[in-house]
Amino acid sequence: MVGAAVTRRDIPAATVSRLPVYLRALQDCARRGVTRVSSEELAARAGVRPTQLRKDLSHLGSHGVRGVGYDVARLIAELSSALGLHHAWPVAVVGMGNLGRALAAYSGFATEGFHVVALFDRDPEVVGEIIGGHAVLPMSELVPAATRLGIAIGVIATPAGSAQDVADALVSAGVRAILNFAPAALSLPEGVTSRSVDLATELHVLAFMRQPERVGTDVGRAG
Repeated sequence: MVGAAVTRRDIPAATVSRLPVYLRALQDCARRGVTRVSSEELAARAGVRPTQLRKDLSHLGSHGVRGVGYDVARLIAELSSALGLHHAWPVAVVGMGNLGRALAAYSGFATEGFHVVALFDRDPEVVGEIIGGHAVLPMSELVPAATRLGIAIGVIATPAGSAQDVADALVSAGVRAILNFAPAALSLPEGVTSRSVDLATELHVLAFMRQPERVGTDVGRAG
């Protein structure tokens, strides 16, 4: 079953984005000594409908037993395999501002199979500084470091104006997966996968959702 999950490549992107949420919920169940969980309980913990949960897990070939539910340990193994968490993923962080430093020092990555192995910055005054146990390297060393360390994922934590140049450098270094924290859209070649996390945008969305009546009124007046 686990092997089948690993080889599937037709899982919808929206489903993939929910799999880590299901995994964390299952890991919490395991820590509490729960060995089986119903789709209703797991869905509630993940914040989705039971029908959505069952549909998502069916893409992995996982089907709960009516009246019995899902085997927690088995489903954890299937999700971990599908998400590639049985491998160690070397990560490089580019940009040692406040966010980059926090990401570099975050110990939670290692528990999920992601290991920060290199840090980069353009500022000569920052290069050589030790952050999270690693010396910050100049951008000129990105390509040899990527080859030497087998960097699989690049994290961009630079200002927006530098993001595309950094992305281009990562691609040139052979990095094919990029997590972008800069508030900028990236132009990437085919075969390079990217995810963007725009913190300001997420805050704007939350602010909008917190005041729906006021926003609706203001929009109406503006019209």
